[in-house]
Amino acid sequence: MPVLTQPPSMGDLLKYEDNANYTRETVTLLAGTNYAIGSVLGIVTASGKYTLSPDTGATGEEVAVAVLVEAVDATAADATGLILARGPAIVSKAQLVFDASVSTAAKITAKETQLVAAGIVPRTGA
Repeated sequence: MPVLTQPPSMGDLLKYEDNANYTRETVTLLAGTNYAIGSVLGIVTASGKYTLSPDTGATGEEVAVAVLVEAVDATAADATGLILARGPAIVSKAQLVFDASVSTAAKITAKETQLVAAGIVPRTGA
């Protein structure tokens, strides 16, 4: 019998939110990436577009401010995506997807702390 693998869903990522009409926003994702559900995002200040939040930078996206709640393929062009923009909300730590530059436990903790400032609380075992 073949083994079926189901991709992560919003229920795997999002464990609690107070009111979806308040916590979620539809935004433009910067082209060049196939964004996975749970992607930790920052905003490019000059354009207002969201992209994966890197470890360092100087154009705004280095501060994690949101989590993508659906997978979006923006490899060819900018695309629209649904994000968790503010809390109160709880997300599963295990489902968060970070930029490749966020590669150590300390860097991951720093990104999670930035999300907490937006009211998005990552939890283990959530």
